[in-house]
Amino acid sequence: MLEILKAIILGIIQGITEWLPVSSTGHMILVDQFLHLAGNKKFVDTFLVVIQFGSILAVILLYFDKLNPFSSGKSEKAKRATWDLWIKVLIAVIPSGVIGVLFEKKIDAVFFKPTVVAAALVIYGVIMIWIESRHKRPVITKFSNLSYKTALLIGVFQILALVPGTSRSGSTIIGALLLGTSRFIAAEFSFFLAIPTMLGASLLKLVKAGFAFSGFEWFIMFVGSLTAFVVSVVVIKFFMGYIKKHDFKAFGVYRIILGIIVFAFFLFS
Repeated sequence: MLEILKAIILGIIQGITEWLPVSSTGHMILVDQFLHLAGNKKFVDTFLVVIQFGSILAVILLYFDKLNPFSSGKSEKAKRATWDLWIKVLIAVIPSGVIGVLFEKKIDAVFFKPTVVAAALVIYGVIMIWIESRHKRPVITKFSNLSYKTALLIGVFQILALVPGTSRSGSTIIGALLLGTSRFIAAEFSFFLAIPTMLGASLLKLVKAGFAFSGFEWFIMFVGSLTAFVVSVVVIKFFMGYIKKHDFKAFGVYRIILGIIVFAFFLFS
C-alpha cells in the first residue's frame, strides 16, 4: 500500500507540473528527498518517464476533436487545417528530438545538479516576468497564422528543456511568446508538442528497459499513469481558463521562490 501511495503522489506531481511552466524536475528533486519509490534504479527511472504517458492521454482526450484530421464533423478545409497543425507540431519536435537522442545522457551528466536546477528555475522565472512586463500585443492569435518557420523556432526553444529545471512547457511557452504568439496559442502548442515528444520518450525508455518488470511494478506504473491522467485533465482545464484572464507572471514568481528553496535546501542540508 505504501508504494501505491507513493505512485499516486508522484502521479499528482507529474500531472500538475508537466503542464504548468514550473519545472517537474525541480519538484521531483525535492520530493525525492522525502519519498523514495522502492525498486532498482532502472524501474524508478522508467516509472518517472512512463507516467508521462498518462499526462499525454489527457491532452489527447481534451483536444481529440481539434487534433483529429479524420473527424466526420469537419469540413475539408478544417481537415486540411488539422493536418497543417500536425505538420507544424512534427517540425517543432525535430530539434529537441535530434539533440535529445544524441546528447541527453551527456547533458544530464553535466547539468543534473541541484544548483543548476535552482539556477534554471530562477533565471527562467525572471525571463517569464520580463516577457509579460513588455505588454506587447501578440501577432499570432490562431494556428493558421503560425508559420512553419515559427513552429521550428519554438521547437528550438524546446531544446532548452533538456537542461533540468528549465521545464518543457516553460521553454516552449517562453519561446512562443517571444516569437509573437498569444498566451493561448503558446500554451496549446506546448501541449501538442508534448504528444510526440513524451510518447517517444516513454516508448524509448520501455524499450531500453526491455519491458522486464514484475507484475507489481507494472501495476505501480499503471497507478502513477492513471493518477497523472486524471490530474492532468483538471490542471489543463484550469490552466487554459486561468490564462484567459491572467498572464504568466505568477508562474515566474513561483519559479523564483522554488529555485531559492531548492538552492537553500541543498546548501544547508
